[in-house]
Amino acid sequence: MKIEETVLDQIRSRPRFKIITEISREEYTAYLKRFLQEHADEFEGNVNKEISIITVRTEQNNYWNPCLSLRTETDPDENKTVIRGVFGPTSAVWTFFMFLNFIFGIMWLVSITIWLVEKQIKSHDFPWAFSFSIAMVVCLGLTFAAARIGKWQGKKQMQKLREFAEESIRSFEKN
Repeated sequence: MKIEETVLDQIRSRPRFKIITEISREEYTAYLKRFLQEHADEFEGNVNKEISIITVRTEQNNYWNPCLSLRTETDPDENKTVIRGVFGPTSAVWTFFMFLNFIFGIMWLVSITIWLVEKQIKSHDFPWAFSFSIAMVVCLGLTFAAARIGKWQGKKQMQKLREFAEESIRSFEKN
């Protein structure tokens, strides 16, 4: 078994890793289902042949609760199985934060453009444009801060998910 992780993966908002193993995809899927059932008191998830989603069981479901997405592929050149793992929020939370960033970014671009054009033509038709652009930068900053706080709050769960992924492979390869 070989686990790859780069420094870039540690600073990403959605850290990734790659495990290369001799196990076939079907064997890994079946084993992962059994391993998840054995650890059902701590983890829950959905496992199928190509993609598996694993989460840590908690009393409350907060936006910062991370999940682990495992994607299995077969490397045709080396005839090995490649397991790619991505840590991050659920897809709904990820989409929501990307939507907020997109909307605030577009609104900032529009308002700063209106303000700059107004300055160029020496007009005073849009006195709110500069203030609105500052408000959008603040909203972008708050969105970024909320994402970072969520990542920080979910750090222990991410570590548990990482250990789950590594242990599921190690114990299978021991058998």
